Amino acid sequence: MSGTAGRAGPLRVGLNLVFMREHAGGVGRYATELPGALLAAEPQTELHLFVSRDAPESLRSQPWAGEVRWTTLPVSLSGPPLHLLAQYAAMPLVAGARRLDVLHSPANAGPVLLPGPAGVVTLHDLIWLHRADEWEASARVQRQMRAMVNHSVRHADRVFAVSTAAAEDFARTLGLPRERIEVTPSGVRAPSATPVAEAELRAAFELGSARVVLCVAQKRPYKNLQALIRALPSLPDDVMLVLPSSPTPHEAELRALALELGVAERVRLPGWLTDAQLDGLYALSEAFVLPSLMEGFGLPLLEAMVRGLPVACSNVSALPEVAGDAALQFDPHDQEETTAAIRLLLDDRALAQRLVARGHERARLFTWRRTGEASLAGYRRALGVSAADAGRARRAERRRSVV
Repeated sequence: MSGTAGRAGPLRVGLNLVFMREHAGGVGRYATELPGALLAAEPQTELHLFVSRDAPESLRSQPWAGEVRWTTLPVSLSGPPLHLLAQYAAMPLVAGARRLDVLHSPANAGPVLLPGPAGVVTLHDLIWLHRADEWEASARVQRQMRAMVNHSVRHADRVFAVSTAAAEDFARTLGLPRERIEVTPSGVRAPSATPVAEAELRAAFELGSARVVLCVAQKRPYKNLQALIRALPSLPDDVMLVLPSSPTPHEAELRALALELGVAERVRLPGWLTDAQLDGLYALSEAFVLPSLMEGFGLPLLEAMVRGLPVACSNVSALPEVAGDAALQFDPHDQEETTAAIRLLLDDRALAQRLVARGHERARLFTWRRTGEASLAGYRRALGVSAADAGRARRAERRRSVV
């Protein structure tokens, strides 16, 4: 437990965002939303953000950007891994000097042996361990990840998991005591970008008048995108598949499979899209399907639900926990079942409408403010502060602000 244990009032929290760069994916979305979530839950929280020189401009333009204290460490994410040295050497010293209560690393690893603050790390999943070769081909990078995560989770005062399924996996696989793991689910918000017009997107991606099945996921084998391509020959000819995300080596395998099955002209694999382009794709699509073999959370499900799409997903790892009864679930290892689920979404419009309605209700359960509330409660438990003490301190702070 940290030497600053016992602080029940507003906390001084440091967020280790040195890893942040453009196109940081789901972990980047979580890290971008977390400062605002913490401030929404407790506006008196004093937030210190640690970033590198390569921090994306979009991070500094967030609505909460003027309410936090920024520290740019003199390191870059390209070239030698000096950013790791900065995290594990310089950042703890700065955090101690600023008398932070908590230093939170939200991207799987970070400094946790600290002279003053409690150390918290969010571990999103164990895909990098269970499916290591699919996550990263380099054995050196795999070893580095294992070493950093093992060090972080063994010594952290608290480990945050974004789902109960992930928490149970950490306890089972890593041997972490369950009482040291906090479940702090991610949230979702309504889209803020103005979608690109449907006609423009259909022309840009050569979609014609096709019915579009959308899946937003990394192009990696464990996302099981090949199951969606294998389904196409059994679906009507007017159905096309759109799979946007940054290019990876696996994309060549997906293209080869589509060519082998004779459906290459019905598959689109665009790269990273802007929010406006992505929102436009959601708007023109008929259905969203996520056939992943493993997920720590499954934020794309909620992002599709909040945008009014009927959803189908795998019935494994965290996906049922996130989807509830608002998605059609299938066994991702059973191709016939996967194909049947897609066909049902497309053909049974009454079912699709029910799922859309349930999806809106389901998405309302997952707010970033609740993420902030759960995170602050976890910080206080890391500091040894009881919920009763924290509640009394918040009430006293509100009384002072009124006076």
